[in-house]
Order: sequence, then C-alpha cells, then structure tokens
Amino acid sequence: MINRQLRVVLAEDSVVLRDGMVELLAARGCEVVATAGTAPELLAAVVRHRPQVAVVDIRMPPTHTDEGIHAAVEIRQKVPEVGILVFSQHVEATWASRLLADGASGIGYLLKERVARTSEFVDALHRVADGGTALDPEVVNQLMRTGQRSRVDSLTPRERKVLELMAQGHSNRSIAALLVVSERAVEKHVAAVFTKFGLRATDADNRRVKAVLTYLAENGS
Repeated sequence: MINRQLRVVLAEDSVVLRDGMVELLAARGCEVVATAGTAPELLAAVVRHRPQVAVVDIRMPPTHTDEGIHAAVEIRQKVPEVGILVFSQHVEATWASRLLADGASGIGYLLKERVARTSEFVDALHRVADGGTALDPEVVNQLMRTGQRSRVDSLTPRERKVLELMAQGHSNRSIAALLVVSERAVEKHVAAVFTKFGLRATDADNRRVKAVLTYLAENGS
C-alpha cells in the first residue's frame, strides 16, 4: 500500500540532520513544505503553511532546553488541526503531559535512538496526520511515573500493559496479537481499566483516550 503524500513542517536545529530528514521524507512521498531551526521559525512556518504534521525536536535554540515542545504546546492550542510529532533524544514528561492534556488525538512522541527504520517514522507521521497516536513505550512509562499513581497502581500488571499498548495507539485486535491472548480477554482488561478509572460510557467521550490521560491530569492541569 502506497501512503498518500503528507505536507510536513520539520523543526530540527542540526542542519545536517535536518537536510538528511528532508531527503528521507521526500523519498517516502512526503512534502516538507518548510524547515525551522528555532521555535519562533517553527511557529511561523506552521501558521503560514498549515501542514498536516509538524515534526518537532524538544531542545532548540537559544537555550536548548524545552523551546521545541513549548512551541508544540502552543501549536496545539492555536492550530489544533495540525498533527504534532515530537521527535527527540529526550523525554520531557511535564511538557508531554501538557501537550496531551486536551487529548492524544493527532499526537506522537518518538525517541530518535529507538526508531530503527525510516518506514516506522513515516508510518507514525501518517497515523498522527489521521488523528491517531504514536507514543514510544519509554515515553508512556515516563508519563505513567509522573502522573496519578493511585489510579495506575490499582491496575493489575496485565491491565497496566494493556493500557500502555492503548497509549501507543494499538487496537484491541493488535493488543491481543502482541500479548498472545484472545480479543475477548483484551476487551475484559480494557473494561476493567475503564471501571477503575471511573470512565462511564457516553456517545461523546472517547474512553480510550481518557484512560490514557487520566494519570496525566494533575500534570496537565
């Protein structure tokens, strides 16, 4: 299956890495409509070009601390239709919590050293552009350690594993295959998570997203 072309804004302060990523994405059918080396340039490019996805590094000039993810949160607030894929060497749990506070739809957070193939990165871009979620397991672990421990600690090890896989954007069928259990068993674990987190079924609510975000509520408020 050939992926459709995506319009991407790429923020990366390393010129060599940025140019290499532009070539790789172009070879995979993505159109990099703008690149940015600083957070202000990123914000301006997103507002001007309205891409489907913005790829954001966390640490950018001038202080090389959290300018990139701070800009990602601002993009999320000002241009919510643009997907955000944080691509970094670092996990910033507090800012990630803020980025995810209003929902995980259209959000990704991948660690550079853990992406083994370009195809994985491009697949994540498409997932985020389609309103899905792409979270590295290590990011999920960090967020769970900094969130509402009481509710997470109420989960069994299997329920916690199912929640982690949900946070990575897996469907029940995919989770069942990964854990080598029946889809019905996964449904029971998911239902248990909803119950323990006090999430009631309504037509308007996405309980899967709310389950992932429940333990982030304190940091995201």
